[in-house]
Amino acid sequence: MSNKTKYNVATNIDLGNEGFKIIPLSEGSFTIDKTKIFVPFNHAEDDLYQRPIGSLLVEVQPFCIVTEKDIILIDAGLGFSSNKQLQIHANLLSNGINPQCVTKVLMSHLHKDHAGGISKRDNFGNYHLAFSNAIYYVQKKEFAFAMETGFPSFMSEEIGVLENNPQVQWLDGDGIIDGFIKHEITGGHSPFHQVFWLTIGGRTLFFGADDAPQLQQMKSKFVAKYDFDGKKCMELRQKWWQEGQVENWTFLFYHDIKTPVYSF
Repeated sequence: MSNKTKYNVATNIDLGNEGFKIIPLSEGSFTIDKTKIFVPFNHAEDDLYQRPIGSLLVEVQPFCIVTEKDIILIDAGLGFSSNKQLQIHANLLSNGINPQCVTKVLMSHLHKDHAGGISKRDNFGNYHLAFSNAIYYVQKKEFAFAMETGFPSFMSEEIGVLENNPQVQWLDGDGIIDGFIKHEITGGHSPFHQVFWLTIGGRTLFFGADDAPQLQQMKSKFVAKYDFDGKKCMELRQKWWQEGQVENWTFLFYHDIKTPVYSF
């Protein structure tokens, strides 16, 4: 790799000596209760104990990975809009990235806090893919499960646009995308949940999505009741944390705004 400064033409973003840049796209904090409705939470003003009993505090944070050849979005956020603009579009633009320059959208699973931003609704109420020039990578069994299960965990109207869409590459189990993105079904957080390893510039970036959502969970034997297989998630986190230390991974945490990126 040359020591000269490298820029991605589409975004004019300095990629540094390693030839890539990680951009966390925080959408903020929310509380969620048994209704599974995400309610914005202001840490400076709101009181968690004033929310319904059993409310969980959740942070939402997709990632953009910019390389010399690709602009990769990993999961797509809640899909909230302001002034008719998707928040994830606004977040990309504020980082100097045109959403239409995104080339790949990697989906770990299709729960609404991860998949809301894959599509947008026009003035006639019809949904279209939010990233018109990207290839979407989705497990086909995850899509079938999501459409069958539906509300409130999955928003069928928003994700239904994936069906029979030429921009979607359906994944069937584990594999490799373009020689540098490894994907693997874990069945931890949800039955067909998948995780990703991206090998770029001599580094391994690991995205564990909701199997490995926060730094603190990697360091403890935490079992979540909301996971499809909480024990498996806990065991996988321990395994990945040990492997990451040995192999110097960079971890990307979707539900951790304080520590979105952690490198060994």
